[in-house]
Amino acid sequence: MLEHRLADDAPQLGLSLSAGGGEFKVWSASADEISLHILNPDNTSESLHVIELEKTEGDIFAAQDERLHQGMKYVLRAKGPEGSRHAFQPERNLLDPYAKGLVRESPKDYHCVAVDTEFDWQGVTKPGIALSESIIYEAHLRGLTRVNPAIPEEIRGSYAALGHPATIDYLKNLGITAIELLPIQALISEPRLINLGLINYWGYNTINFFTPHMRYAAEATRAQGPSAILKELKTAIRELHRAGIEVIMDVVYNHTAEGGHKGLTYSYRGLDNSNYYRQDDFGNYQDTTGCGNSLNFGNPMVQKLALDSLRYWTQELQIDGYRFDLAATLARDENNHFNPQHPLLLAMQQDPIISEAKLIMEPWDVGMGGWQTGNFPAGFPEWNDRFRDSVRKFWLSDIAHARNNGSHHNTVQELAGRISGSQDIMVDGSPLGSINFITAHDGFTLWDLVSHNVKHNSANGEGNRDGANNNLSFNHGFEGETPNPSINFARRKAARNLIGTLLLSAGVPMLTAGDERLKSQGGNNNAYCQDNVITWQNWEPNSHQSDFELTVSHLIALRKQYPALRPRGFAHIDEPTPEHDQMLWFSIRGDEMGLEDWHNPERRVLQRLSYHLMNDGSKQGLLLVINGQEQVSNVTLPRREGIGSFELLWDSALELPPKRTILLNPGSKLRMVEASMQLFLVR
Repeated sequence: MLEHRLADDAPQLGLSLSAGGGEFKVWSASADEISLHILNPDNTSESLHVIELEKTEGDIFAAQDERLHQGMKYVLRAKGPEGSRHAFQPERNLLDPYAKGLVRESPKDYHCVAVDTEFDWQGVTKPGIALSESIIYEAHLRGLTRVNPAIPEEIRGSYAALGHPATIDYLKNLGITAIELLPIQALISEPRLINLGLINYWGYNTINFFTPHMRYAAEATRAQGPSAILKELKTAIRELHRAGIEVIMDVVYNHTAEGGHKGLTYSYRGLDNSNYYRQDDFGNYQDTTGCGNSLNFGNPMVQKLALDSLRYWTQELQIDGYRFDLAATLARDENNHFNPQHPLLLAMQQDPIISEAKLIMEPWDVGMGGWQTGNFPAGFPEWNDRFRDSVRKFWLSDIAHARNNGSHHNTVQELAGRISGSQDIMVDGSPLGSINFITAHDGFTLWDLVSHNVKHNSANGEGNRDGANNNLSFNHGFEGETPNPSINFARRKAARNLIGTLLLSAGVPMLTAGDERLKSQGGNNNAYCQDNVITWQNWEPNSHQSDFELTVSHLIALRKQYPALRPRGFAHIDEPTPEHDQMLWFSIRGDEMGLEDWHNPERRVLQRLSYHLMNDGSKQGLLLVINGQEQVSNVTLPRREGIGSFELLWDSALELPPKRTILLNPGSKLRMVEASMQLFLVR
């Protein structure tokens, strides 16, 4: 059995060039022979030179050769034993797993290119924004700019468009500190989708972990080749950094685009199917991803592949952070069990380069024991699906149930736990361990969440069978778009409640691109294959959508202005200190919450009073008042020593942020519109 730790002197794999040629190394524990083929640049179906690699210590196949040079096109070929766990095809061209540039010859055939990595960063460095200060914006690189009229048409939907001033100004005006890009590592679409005339738009189907996806470069750049593509992406990252915006990549190390055991062979399967992929002794893949295969992270060389890739992107492209798709698969040991002390996780924490990045986990996969929210070690913030579900229940499905059945399902206790940082889940960390979100790329958009009870995915070509059925959504009385003004007002208010809860909660907020303008996907909650107006960002908002965008930017500005909205540690009930904030809870009566208030699902009013100790020794206080029922509530504001008055900062019942100062006294009655929330500054 292979050792389960990487040696400190693990070899550098891939191509290393020098003035007199270069050195190439590739790993395979199963191959008998591996050769590197330098291709004819004018006819890549021909090999100009064949370099036989020598098998060395540690199952590394290596060669030094003066014919290795920048710009060359190359592939690998491998021979090995037959058997149920092997898939060697000696005449099949294979990609170098460490290639930094690719060229697509046909849907089934690619080759590698030795790229020029030189780039002038012009002295621009990473913004280095603390996680506690972060406002994350999840976006698809192509969809974000595909129809933005402020960007030249020839570069829309590209890396260049990402770094264009129009994109950067939009993000800055909204208040975003980090853009989290759906996968931009080289990817392909599944044959099934291509046969349907669709593509894998989201991109969770990686073919190489070191190369930027070619299609996201501008057309003129693609014509110049992989070195130019790399430069275009670096330029975008540099300009985002210049504006103080971080770049987080969604990375898909859990599986590859080679699919199930009958899938196409591009690289890993042809080099060492037996060791790259998790399978039983009979060659049956043990798939915990739902995508046909799972990389075997019980193998230290698979761990090394991911670590080397992360190190490359963090150093060479100056990436600020990562969101690890189906991260539970990455932490499965040699027995396929989730291990929070997995060597890969420990190596990330100990690596001086990788550990400086934000390392965000999607803490689940589809395998046995795959749901691991709250179980990753401190230092690995997690997408908090419990936050998503609890907030949706409180503002949508509970209200729908009460409208139809006269009663609510859930109490305010669950919501209080989520908006205070989910301490019951993030038991070993802090609120910063929770990446809070209401929507993400998969699932309903914010507007569809308040406009649809059921999914509408027929455009995906799967008979509406794909996508989640339990969305905790509420259409407010009509399915889909309607001209009814009262329904649309209720929907917009519900959307403000949801986004307000997100941005006023302890933890790290993540918005989904387009939600700030109430974008709809027509009820499609699984638009992974829709590269069209269904998914593209809306750059022609109507008046209500523009008003909502102003509300989102106002809430983000409030979060940035008031540290009491973004505590770094779990709050206590005693006086605030430099180590912790104070958080107190009050009922509709203005007194402290009692057992009945916490546990009776029909008591739907909650007041959260938060205090933060400022650097000058003063206390900053904020009061959040929530009315979670479809009836007007008269709320008594709490009385406490030191409170002179409450100044209204935001009211979700209003289409726009408040334009005049409203002050209320402690103990006074606050009339709250049905299903709404208000935020006050303590004076």
